[in-house]
Amino acid sequence: MLKSATSLAALILTVPLAAVAEIHRWTDADGQVHFGDQPPTDAASEIVNVRPNVYDAPTTEALPEPIASAPGRVLLYSTRWCGFCTKARQYFQANGIAFDEYDVETSAKGKRDYARLGGGGVPVILVGGQRLNGFNSAAFERVYRGR
Repeated sequence: MLKSATSLAALILTVPLAAVAEIHRWTDADGQVHFGDQPPTDAASEIVNVRPNVYDAPTTEALPEPIASAPGRVLLYSTRWCGFCTKARQYFQANGIAFDEYDVETSAKGKRDYARLGGGGVPVILVGGQRLNGFNSAAFERVYRGR
């Protein structure tokens, strides 16, 4: 058993780094841009560094200039594709928390406010004079309940 585990560990350690998923970008002879997980055989490509526009972990900060909202309401700046935005929305609805939501990609107000806030990811949640970047229920409750 120990010998097979050692062999497996050795195999795992010798897997080349090329096996790590990469995204390649290249332009064909007709000027069309392509993306793929393998480099093309007939053209030069570059590796694209993809970084999702979401917060890794919730952080809070005081807002230097609050954006107007009705007292006691929460503002959620989100996108349709963001899983953490969906979790926040579902949490608010399940807990009877009144909120206004603005999509930062499709709503003029959402785009404008997000730019004014210097948004670097989604969701951005405003509660009074506090800002929560990202979402988890414990971090939200600390901001929302003032704990």
